[in-house]
Amino acid sequence: MTRLSVNINKIATLRNARGGNNPNVVKVAQDCEAFGAQGITVHPRPDERHIRYDDVLQLKKVVTSEFNIEGYPDDRYLQLIKEVKPEQATLVPDPPDVLTSNAGWDAITHREFLKEIIATLKKSTGRVSLFVEASPKMVEAVAETGADRIELYTEPYAKGYPTNKELAIKDFVKAAEVAKAAGLGVNAGHDLDLNNLRYLKTSIPWLDEVSIGHALISDALYFGLENTIQLYLRELK
Repeated sequence: MTRLSVNINKIATLRNARGGNNPNVVKVAQDCEAFGAQGITVHPRPDERHIRYDDVLQLKKVVTSEFNIEGYPDDRYLQLIKEVKPEQATLVPDPPDVLTSNAGWDAITHREFLKEIIATLKKSTGRVSLFVEASPKMVEAVAETGADRIELYTEPYAKGYPTNKELAIKDFVKAAEVAKAAGLGVNAGHDLDLNNLRYLKTSIPWLDEVSIGHALISDALYFGLENTIQLYLRELK
């Protein structure tokens, strides 16, 4: 079974645009779980342009499914993981000024750095996942860092899917096969939607989890949040 983790960053973006607490990020997270989501994902960036650090502390009190906290492993992120103790910490190589996560870790160049960080994180979280591109050699390097899973950066797959889905998925299947052989779990995220999700799942049937935010929240404007979550769950069955 592939789990659906709903990234609620866009809910926080909408709230922050107006100030106040509407929509209520904590309430939306609870609703997502009630509607069938098997996890909640947040990515608290240093500038707090969407999810704020205090949001993470409040969410920890109410999230009953898997809580996944993404971020660059600077001191503030490490302290947050130590305090919150989420079920999963997903490390991304983003500098503070990027708009969204748009590249995976170079686990070869940064292997020793990641080993040290992951050893520290495992004192506070049940699982560590590394955001990586669909490169077999990079996945092999991840296996040497002590990480439990990879999260495949799926924007290239999503871009290629409309014109040649077989070609678009090819590298991702190879990378997932290398991960499976190395004993790593496989997550995926970035630009996954109702059009391309099922093909990803059927091509990588051992996929553990997908983290979806932007497309799911956008679809919810038309279909409603509960119905949208059910539509995404249906694509994963």
